[in-house]
Amino acid sequence: MTSASPRTIETDVPARLDRLPWSRWHWTILLGLGAVWILDGLEVTVVGVIGPRLTGEEGGLGLSDAQVGLGASIYVIGACLGALLFGHLTDRFGRKKLFLVTLALYLAATVATAFSFNAWWFYACRFLTGAGIGGEYAAINSAIDELIPARLRGTVDVLVNGSFWLGTAFAAALSIPILNGELIPEDLGWRALFALGGLLGLGVLVVRRTVPESPRWLFIHGREEEAERVVAGIERRVREETGRDLEPVEETIRVRQRRTIGFGEIAHTALKRYPRRTLLGLSLFVGQAFLYNAVYFTYALVLAKFFQVSDFHVGYYLIPIGLGNFLGAFLLGRLFDVVGRRTMIATSYIGSGVLLVGTGFLFRAEVLTAWTLTACWCAVFFLASAGASAAYLTVSEIFPMETRALAIAAFYAVGTGLGGVVGPVLFGRLVETGDPAAVAGGYFLGAALMIAAGIVELLIGVEAARRSLEDIARPLSAEPT
Repeated sequence: MTSASPRTIETDVPARLDRLPWSRWHWTILLGLGAVWILDGLEVTVVGVIGPRLTGEEGGLGLSDAQVGLGASIYVIGACLGALLFGHLTDRFGRKKLFLVTLALYLAATVATAFSFNAWWFYACRFLTGAGIGGEYAAINSAIDELIPARLRGTVDVLVNGSFWLGTAFAAALSIPILNGELIPEDLGWRALFALGGLLGLGVLVVRRTVPESPRWLFIHGREEEAERVVAGIERRVREETGRDLEPVEETIRVRQRRTIGFGEIAHTALKRYPRRTLLGLSLFVGQAFLYNAVYFTYALVLAKFFQVSDFHVGYYLIPIGLGNFLGAFLLGRLFDVVGRRTMIATSYIGSGVLLVGTGFLFRAEVLTAWTLTACWCAVFFLASAGASAAYLTVSEIFPMETRALAIAAFYAVGTGLGGVVGPVLFGRLVETGDPAAVAGGYFLGAALMIAAGIVELLIGVEAARRSLEDIARPLSAEPT
């Protein structure tokens, strides 16, 4: 704080940020903050597709299938705990400090994974890598939504979160030469993939250092002069890049500055002040987390069990699914600002659920091949990816500024914890039965959760398109103007 006691100030910073035209500066923000999702997709997919190399002595670790699965679970646990820890720290110490810290943690841990020499080292590295990525979800989504103009916030956020799937497609493509052992020695190939993730992350870190602290966070935490300097610098750069004069703003907000927000007040905000919004966030996160963690991350098992696809060829099927997911977010993202949040989120969730029901019936009837099943999944995930990305956007928008990062972290942790633990275990056992009807039953369960979440969105969804964050959920520190 810049003074010994809290002060009440009036600021026009939010309105000035929201009225900015799109410029190269915004592209820098998009690249510096959004590219890490590609790394997350790379991380998650790499472990799945290189599993056969980790289980062989020639690969350097000699893990069992169960140990490979445990490594994936440890990554999920690390991501959930990291999201909660770093989400709290992001709200307390600022967006920039934490999105630099979390990326640095990811870099160190993923490079260390490349040097794994036994199972315990591998587990520790996976936990820390997950913690870094989990922290990124809270810090990055908060920063992006607070820096991007309101009229484009949905488009950018959906696209950024959807870029995860570019990483999965990239990892799946790389797995093909890695797993056949012809181009790269078997004991080095999988290590090179982890090292590559660290190299890409280092490039992101260089760009990210130029991203400023969120002015919205600054003025609430007693640093209004710094917030003014940051916004003035952004405005100057945008004018230079676009050659346009910026419209004056009249809208202001009064806030009583504070150092921190206690967990008690945060819980009260979620459960007492916004219980319907809390239910909405939980519904969206649990639905998409179960679908993706249960279905997508056991897809290789389905291919092997029912269609006799070898481990070496799984990548060929994962590439189109990854691209289908990305194209859904890329092509539909703009509609979340034009058509609106409630319509698009409900359409994405319900539509993907209906397509999943159809896929389940076709699978149970045993009329699908490996490629036609992949085509069905591309259609399901085309819609589901846009909805899943919008889940992060939703919880970032509908809770007050002071709780934004922790809200994202909490919903991510609950959704991922349930979907990442219950889903894969359930589907793994269904696949082991060898019964198409049992697996189809799992598909129907995933579809029911997605459709239910879409209905909840229709009933109690918050229409946030093109609205200021402060208008959607006034800061806890806000006072009447």
